[in-house]
Formats: sequence, C-alpha cells, structure tokens
Amino acid sequence: MSEIEARINRMGIVLPNPPAPVASYVPFIRIGDMIHISGQVSRGATGDQLGKLGGDLSLEQGQAAARVCGLNLLAQLKVACDGNLDRLVQVIKLNGFVNVMADFDSIPQVMNGCSDLMVEVLGEAGKHARSAVGVANLPMGFAVEVDGIFQITSF
Repeated sequence: MSEIEARINRMGIVLPNPPAPVASYVPFIRIGDMIHISGQVSRGATGDQLGKLGGDLSLEQGQAAARVCGLNLLAQLKVACDGNLDRLVQVIKLNGFVNVMADFDSIPQVMNGCSDLMVEVLGEAGKHARSAVGVANLPMGFAVEVDGIFQITSF
C-alpha cells in the first residue's frame, strides 16, 4: 500500500472503484509524465449527486458532489499509476463544471469541495491551478463534473 493510500485510509476515506466511461472516450491518457483524466461526475458509493445548484441542491451539497468527483479522479489516477499513488508528483490543473441555475454564482465555492480534498489528501502536491465554470446542464443531470491533469514520476 502506498503512503498516500495509507494516509487516505487513516482519514477514513475510501477510494471508489474507478468509474467506467459512459460514452466513447477513455478514462485517462498518459503522455510522458503527464496524466490527463477525463471528466469524473458526481457518482459516488452512496448514490449519484444529481440536480442543479441554486435549485435542487445547496452549496454544501454541491461541495460534497465536487468531493465525490475528486475521489473518482484519485481512483482513476491510481489505475493510471499502475496502482501506486506515490508516483504522483503534482496535481497540475482541475477543470470543474457545475450544473447551476442561472442566478447561482458560488461556483468557485462548490469546486472547493474537490480542491480541498486534493490538498487534504496530498498536501503540497495537491495544490493546483483551476477553472470553475457554471453550466446549464451536465450529462445525465449530474451536479458536478471535474477533469484533471496530473504529473507523475516516469516509469
């Protein structure tokens, strides 16, 4: 078990099984020491986080949905790192898409659910650049979708 996974376990966090793609794409692409992970939606072990922020969902529910996306990103990253999360060098960038009502503008605060998880679990290596965008709809009505770019050690 990697050091990062041991830390995750001590925190009482369980990484999910990496979600399978729901359309015609691959979960990640590895280019040299960079991993580009496809968008991970707010599909969690305790159920799917569906709905619109500012309508069906509160800010806190949106943050929880973004955290689920972060867990799914880490699960995909583990596969991309051949099971060893200690190969992570740095979270480079996260792109977040939040399903919102037209007047909801706390989009960056929703995305903090994912960003804070990365720093909580990975420390300095979890600090990253980020985009947070409000959208009118996401696939299958999910509340949040996040993709990411990660640097890992070479093989």
